[in-house]
Amino acid sequence: MRHTEFWARLDAALGRSYSRTWAELTVIRDLDGRTTQEALDAGVAPKQVWAAVRRQLELPESER
Repeated sequence: MRHTEFWARLDAALGRSYSRTWAELTVIRDLDGRTTQEALDAGVAPKQVWAAVRRQLELPESER
Protein backbone atom coordinates (compact mmCIF):
# COMPACT_ATOMS: atom_id res chain seq x y z
CA MET A 1 0.00 0.00 0.00
CA ARG A 2 1.27 3.45 -0.87
CA HIS A 3 0.77 6.57 1.19
CA THR A 4 -1.71 7.91 -1.36
CA GLU A 5 -3.88 4.81 -1.01
CA PHE A 6 -3.66 5.03 2.78
CA TRP A 7 -4.87 8.65 2.78
CA ALA A 8 -7.62 7.87 0.28
CA ARG A 9 -8.91 5.11 2.55
CA LEU A 10 -8.75 7.30 5.64
CA ASP A 11 -10.54 10.09 3.77
CA ALA A 12 -13.25 7.63 2.75
CA ALA A 13 -13.65 6.40 6.33
CA LEU A 14 -13.64 9.76 8.11
CA GLY A 15 -14.15 12.42 5.47
CA ARG A 16 -11.35 14.46 3.96
CA SER A 17 -11.76 17.47 6.22
CA TYR A 18 -11.57 15.39 9.42
CA SER A 19 -9.12 12.63 8.48
CA ARG A 20 -5.98 14.79 8.67
CA THR A 21 -6.91 16.19 12.07
CA TRP A 22 -7.76 12.70 13.36
CA ALA A 23 -4.41 11.39 12.07
CA GLU A 24 -2.52 14.13 13.92
CA LEU A 25 -4.38 13.92 17.23
CA THR A 26 -5.58 10.37 17.85
CA VAL A 27 -3.10 8.14 19.65
CA ILE A 28 -3.35 4.49 18.65
CA ARG A 29 -2.20 1.85 21.10
CA ASP A 30 -1.34 -0.61 18.30
CA LEU A 31 1.13 1.95 16.93
CA ASP A 32 3.10 1.98 20.18
CA GLY A 33 1.16 4.95 21.49
CA ARG A 34 1.82 7.12 18.46
CA THR A 35 -0.60 8.96 16.25
CA THR A 36 -1.15 7.82 12.69
CA GLN A 37 0.90 10.74 11.40
CA GLU A 38 3.75 10.05 13.83
CA ALA A 39 3.86 6.40 12.79
CA LEU A 40 3.95 7.26 9.09
CA ASP A 41 6.62 9.91 9.70
CA ALA A 42 8.68 7.32 11.62
CA GLY A 43 8.67 5.05 8.59
CA VAL A 44 6.03 2.53 9.62
CA ALA A 45 4.58 0.95 6.48
CA PRO A 46 1.23 2.46 5.44
CA LYS A 47 -0.27 -1.05 5.27
CA GLN A 48 0.66 -1.66 8.92
CA VAL A 49 -0.67 1.75 9.95
CA TRP A 50 -3.90 1.12 8.06
CA ALA A 51 -4.38 -2.20 9.87
CA ALA A 52 -4.07 -0.40 13.22
CA VAL A 53 -6.43 2.38 12.09
CA ARG A 54 -8.97 -0.17 10.85
CA ARG A 55 -8.96 -1.88 14.25
CA GLN A 56 -9.16 1.45 16.11
CA LEU A 57 -12.13 2.61 14.05
CA GLU A 58 -13.69 -0.87 14.13
CA LEU A 59 -14.09 -0.88 10.37
CA PRO A 60 -15.40 -4.05 8.74
CA GLU A 61 -13.06 -6.73 7.43
CA SER A 62 -13.98 -5.65 3.90
CA GLU A 63 -11.85 -2.53 4.52
CA ARG A 64 -8.66 -4.59 4.75
